[in-house]
Amino acid sequence: MEELRFRLVTGTDPDLFEERINRAVAELPKEAVLVDVKFSAAGEGNRTLLAALVIYKLVEPWKD
Repeated sequence: MEELRFRLVTGTDPDLFEERINRAVAELPKEAVLVDVKFSAAGEGNRTLLAALVIYKLVEPWKD
C-alpha cells in the first residue's frame, strides 16, 4: 500500500490562494488519487492567513 503524500498551500489573498490550490491539484501526477483537502483560516493582525493541506496517494495504473 502506498503512503499518503501531502502538499501544503498557503496565502493571504483569496484569489491567489484559489489559483495556488488549483495549480497544486493540476500538478499532481496522473497516478495520484486525491484523498482529502483540509482547509483552515486564521486571523493574523489585520489579514487572514488561508491554508489548505492537500492529501493524496499514488496508485498503480489500471491494467486491462
